Amino acid sequence: MKTSLNSRPVASVLLAAAFAFGLAGTATAQQQNPAGGTAGGTVGGSTADMTSAGNTNMVGMPQTEQQGDVSFVSGGVGLDESHALRSAAHDWPLSMRFTARSGQYLADVHVRISNAHGSDVLDTTSRGPYMLVRVPPGRYTIHVDHGGVPQTRAVTVGGRGSARASFTWQT
Repeated sequence: MKTSLNSRPVASVLLAAAFAFGLAGTATAQQQNPAGGTAGGTVGGSTADMTSAGNTNMVGMPQTEQQGDVSFVSGGVGLDESHALRSAAHDWPLSMRFTARSGQYLADVHVRISNAHGSDVLDTTSRGPYMLVRVPPGRYTIHVDHGGVPQTRAVTVGGRGSARASFTWQT
């Protein structure tokens, strides 16, 4: 008597195993930063986690927030958000990046932006290493703080271009 192996149960077992290994790989990816170390204080999820760092609109970009007349978005912990924010930066008047000197991306950076008259136009905390801000053209002072270490930069937002500011901390 011949016995034949039914290919459907075998395929189902192989598919389930592949899925399980994929989840294990995702958990490992969540604990590493781009420099290869552990994530430390960074928040977020895997490259497939569409809800990391506040992403609720399911297209890679985190949700746009509003504070007075200023709209902003921050995040970039997962690969999907990071790519979406970097791609969208040219459409926003001001973009910022927060990193450690080691190359590790930083989140939970307090950001305060003042206009040329000294009035605050934005006071918030970043959800990831990238923040895009829609402000009118003009001169601004950006005050940031991570881990009790403040930094300040002056930027001019032009009528057609994007101003960029990068902040790096020794951690």
